[in-house]
Amino acid sequence: AVEIATKILETAIDNFANRNSENIFIPNVTERLVAGFTSESVFQFLGGTYRSTYRPLNDAVIAGRLRGAAGVIGCSNPNVSYEEAHIKMVKELIKNDVLVVTTGCNAISCGKHGILRPDTALQFAGEGIKEVCRAVGIPPVLHLGSCVDNSRILKVLTNVVSEGGLGQDISELPVAGAAPEWMSEKAVSIGMYFVASGVYTMIGHPLPIMGSKNLTNYITDEMEKEIGGKWAFELDPIEAAHKMIRHIDQKRKNLKLRPLMYEQALKAAV
Repeated sequence: AVEIATKILETAIDNFANRNSENIFIPNVTERLVAGFTSESVFQFLGGTYRSTYRPLNDAVIAGRLRGAAGVIGCSNPNVSYEEAHIKMVKELIKNDVLVVTTGCNAISCGKHGILRPDTALQFAGEGIKEVCRAVGIPPVLHLGSCVDNSRILKVLTNVVSEGGLGQDISELPVAGAAPEWMSEKAVSIGMYFVASGVYTMIGHPLPIMGSKNLTNYITDEMEKEIGGKWAFELDPIEAAHKMIRHIDQKRKNLKLRPLMYEQALKAAV
């Protein structure tokens, strides 16, 4: 293996001189970002080094300052307008006071568009989420790692449930998940374990099951009665975000939480 790897590297180095610089375009543009959040470090950002706790997050949701939270992940798909769905969905969510956590390609897209920085991202955010983020010094979109770090999102949700006041199970939380530009089987497996954990999970292109009405109905409706989560499909990223927000609103209603503190771009369901 070492010999083969060495040969590959040597071949690439030898071939470098053959590159035609006229056919290479690397934009001279950079963007700063804030990353490195984990389920453990969120404790400290919210409660401080000596009083690490998820209590401020739970209280912000209970009080109506935050509407809820959403995990937006998944590939960037070359078969659609590249990264467009990622950015439109995330901006729509934070505009409606939904805190976003992200990993993988979605996180890279958010970073390139400046919404992993508190100073630039907050211009797109609702009033409630602005207050929370300014108080603790975080952006409204939290980069939790690579595409294989999605279990960190579930750990955050588990910690929120354990903190109390927002139900007894992940399926009761005012949260949702999404992979707006999914393209690989890996995204399906990730989505499935989120659904199985009780999370309403939105993806862009439908799964290749639409030929079966029974199966489609099962995973988008009946499954929720068994495990607390279900799949949803919507290509339009704004409409997809609105469906996620409506789901969050319903969970807030089920928990009998206080009305939202600030007027929302998308009015809360009555």
